[in-house]
Amino acid sequence: MAGTKEILKRVSIDLFYKKGYFATSISDIARAAGIQKSSIYYHYATKEDILLDILRSTLADLIVTIERVLETTAGSENRMRQAILAHTLFHLDRQKEVIISDSELRGLRAENYKDIIKMRDEYEHRFQALIKDGMSDHIFQNGDFKIISYAVITMCTAPCWWYRPHGRLDKQAIAGIYTDFIMAGLTGNQRSTGAKSTRKGRR
Repeated sequence: MAGTKEILKRVSIDLFYKKGYFATSISDIARAAGIQKSSIYYHYATKEDILLDILRSTLADLIVTIERVLETTAGSENRMRQAILAHTLFHLDRQKEVIISDSELRGLRAENYKDIIKMRDEYEHRFQALIKDGMSDHIFQNGDFKIISYAVITMCTAPCWWYRPHGRLDKQAIAGIYTDFIMAGLTGNQRSTGAKSTRKGRR
């Protein structure tokens, strides 16, 4: 059974996703959690602390997800492929949290904002290292690895904004299409290993 803090976090994710951070009040969160407003302050000092917890834990989980994939994968091309696939799937699986992470940063004070941006930068460095490795191994086309990393991450994050669970393609198929498309661009190779498209998803 989930504890009160976990329930507060879960209902806050739903409310921030549906209404937006600024349009959601502490009273809204207490009502949705089925507790008194004053009880929230045993777990979170401010509404911003709830947002910060959501952003930190989402980023931390994303970093762990990628690190686990890379620990068991060898070769610069395969490592990049698996990182892209994992990143895209994470953003489909954790749709609400990542949309909040992308859209509600302005709700943070300067020091908290800097902490989250530092975590993001550390994550981006992992992709930049993968791209540099692929270039060094003469598998990826040469280019500005930083700009390319931003393009890859932005592209793989985008499905969270339009994915619908009951649409035409499922998550795995969507992630496979994105992975094949990006890898073809990185390598300059038109072949596609192609994940089979299965029904569900969207589009």
